[in-house]
Amino acid sequence: MRRTIIAALFFLAAGRLFAADITDAELAQRLRLPTGFEIHVFARGLSGARFMTVGPDGLIYVSLPGSGSVARLHADGGTVRAERVITGLDRAHGLVFREGKLYVAGTRKIWRVDQFRGDSAPGRSAEIVSNLPDGGHSTRTILFGDDGKLYVSIGSSCNVCKEKDPRRAAIVRYNPDGTGEEIFATGLRNSVGIAWHPASKELWATDNGRDWLGDDSPPEEINIIRQGKNYGWPNCYADRVLDPEFGSEEICRKTEPPLVKIQAHSAPLGLAFYTAKQFPEAYRGDLFVALHGSWNRSKKTGYKVIRVRLKNGKPAAPEDFITGWLRQESGAETVWGRPVDLVVGGDGALYLSDDATGLIYRIDYQKK
Repeated sequence: MRRTIIAALFFLAAGRLFAADITDAELAQRLRLPTGFEIHVFARGLSGARFMTVGPDGLIYVSLPGSGSVARLHADGGTVRAERVITGLDRAHGLVFREGKLYVAGTRKIWRVDQFRGDSAPGRSAEIVSNLPDGGHSTRTILFGDDGKLYVSIGSSCNVCKEKDPRRAAIVRYNPDGTGEEIFATGLRNSVGIAWHPASKELWATDNGRDWLGDDSPPEEINIIRQGKNYGWPNCYADRVLDPEFGSEEICRKTEPPLVKIQAHSAPLGLAFYTAKQFPEAYRGDLFVALHGSWNRSKKTGYKVIRVRLKNGKPAAPEDFITGWLRQESGAETVWGRPVDLVVGGDGALYLSDDATGLIYRIDYQKK
C-alpha cells in the first residue's frame, strides 16, 4: 500500500508541475493521435479531475473528489471558467443528470442536487442513498437506465478476497429516490467505467483485474453487463481461468467471459461510445476507453486512450488512439498524465479528464 501511495504522489506532483503552463504546441509534440486529429487544453487547474457528464445546458460537469465538489465548465472566448456548482460532498465521483437534476455519487453516499451554488446562495443537495460500503476501491460511478433505475458500480474491498457485503464487486441499482436496492450483476472487481450502448441499450463496463499475478495476467476487461450474471471475480478471470487463491471450477463454469481483453494492469476507467458526427464516419459508433495506467508491473503500461472498433455490435481488438503520457526519457520511463474519463460534447468533440495534471482535453478532427 505504501509503495502505491508514493507512486501516486509522484505521478501527481510530476504531472501538475509539467501541466501548469503547458501549451497546445507542447501537447502536439508530446501526444500522438491518428492523422487529422488534434488535442487541445480545454480547461486547467482542476485538481484531481475525475468523471464527467454533459448537462441539459450543454456544458460539461466534472467531479473533483479531493475537494468534494463538482465544477461546471463555461467556455468564454478563448478561456474556460470552472464554476463550483456544489461543494461539501464527501469524495464526489460519479455524475449523471435526470429530469434536470444532477445526481452525484460519493464513496458512501449518493446525492440529488436540488440547487446549484450561486453568487448569493449555497448549493443544496439531498441524500438519497447513505449506506454504501466504505473503504477498498472507493470510487462510485452512476448511470440512469431507460427503465428509470439508478445503476451504481461498487468496487471490491480488496485485491482478491471473499466479500461479506454482496454489494461489493457488483453493480447495484435503485429507484430514483434511493429505495428498492437490488444487486444487478456480480463478480466485477472494479468496474469504474459504465456506459449504455446507444443502439442495443446494453450496459458496457470496464473492469480492473487483480494484482500480483505477473506482468501480463490477468487481462483487464470490457464486459456487457446483464442482470443476474456473474463475471468471475474472485474465483476466475479472463476466459474462466481459475484464480490461484479462490479458483472454483463449479462457479467458473457459470460465469461470463469478457467481451474484450486489454493488457494487464492498464487500469481502464471511463469509456464512451462516439455518437456525434464531428469525427470521420469510420469512427462513429466506436468505443473509446481511458487507460489510467499501471503500478503493479515491472514495465509500465496504459496511460493512453484506446479505440475499440465496432462492426454490427461486435468489437475488434483494441488499438491505440492517443499515446504519449508515458515517455522514455534518458533511458527511464516517465509518466506525466493519467487519463480518467471520456465524454462526447455537444459540439461533437471528445473530452478527456486527467487527474494527474488537472487538465480537461478536447479532441477534434480537422478536415483538410
